[in-house]
Amino acid sequence: MLIEPSPGTSRGYSPGPGTVFLLMSGGVDSSVAALLLRRAEFDVVGVTMDIPGPKGRGEDVRAAAETAREMGIPHYAAAAGEDFRRLVMQPFVSSYLDGLTPNPCSDCNARLKFGLLWDSLDEVFGPIRIATGHYARIVREGSHFFLARGRDAKKDQSYFLSGLARERLSKALMPLGDLTKDEVRSLAREAGLPVAERQESMEICFTGEGNYRRLLDGLSTSPGLVVDESGAVLGTHDGVFGFTVGQRRGLGIASRDGLYVLRIDARGNRVVVGPRERVCRRRVRAQGTNLLYPGPPSTGYTMFGKTRSRSDPAPCDLVMLNGEWMEVLFHEPQFAPAPGQRLVLYDDAGRVVAGGEIEYCEEVG
Repeated sequence: MLIEPSPGTSRGYSPGPGTVFLLMSGGVDSSVAALLLRRAEFDVVGVTMDIPGPKGRGEDVRAAAETAREMGIPHYAAAAGEDFRRLVMQPFVSSYLDGLTPNPCSDCNARLKFGLLWDSLDEVFGPIRIATGHYARIVREGSHFFLARGRDAKKDQSYFLSGLARERLSKALMPLGDLTKDEVRSLAREAGLPVAERQESMEICFTGEGNYRRLLDGLSTSPGLVVDESGAVLGTHDGVFGFTVGQRRGLGIASRDGLYVLRIDARGNRVVVGPRERVCRRRVRAQGTNLLYPGPPSTGYTMFGKTRSRSDPAPCDLVMLNGEWMEVLFHEPQFAPAPGQRLVLYDDAGRVVAGGEIEYCEEVG
């Protein structure tokens, strides 16, 4: 990945022992992160990935470079466009074609920001530390480092960071982890940062306000059936990629009772719908386990699991956890765990134990 200095930044920059590379978007979060790091006497260097966006490439780079100039810190741009398409966008589209509900933010964090980008910066500048404006915490206990939930429960982003390699945690900084969003904006106002009132986007970064279906519009339609659990045909669809487990609106069928997508049969090109209570599940199994604990906890141990980014961690019993798979049994049914999304486990202190991609869910009597 090519790393280039922005105008005003020296090409021959040499980081010192107090240097930290901050991933910047030009928004309020990364700007306040830069502010806090400088107050903690770090030498901050901004880095922004140049990736496709809803208004074309270069938008975030220009905004972040301008913010860096205003704050008097060096700034670099990383030419990540092709890598982003290969590691994030293409798997995103492929997952929907397979009837899954992908989580591109998790992929971007693990594969790019804390993966290929970090490796590329290491190659250019030598071993580095990276900081981000995520609402999550890095907690040190003795010689071990843990990823933990941010103090602002509504903004906590540890769910999206659960794919990080554990060895990265000791060299990562997340200065916003103990702050709320309101506190971050207040700090930006007090410092006179121009981005203090900038609105944040809740959309996937490469789709914009038109939502993810903009990326899928060019795919060939593949008409199929919408059926209930008995197999009775209720309607038709133009492709399973237009649906996600738990979806209620836009099913294209008329019903007096509220119907939800229960599961997606990509091989049979069918969408199965039913009442809300049938989309709630207790047993959830995930693949591609990423263990962030020094060692796996014992089975039967009570943990707290999340199957959706905006849900609260819920009590569950650990059934299985190894290098490939993990399985839990929630104490109460969880609404619409979707294959392709992540199952993230926490301990009672809010530290991430492990994360993986949901592969299978079922209700348990």
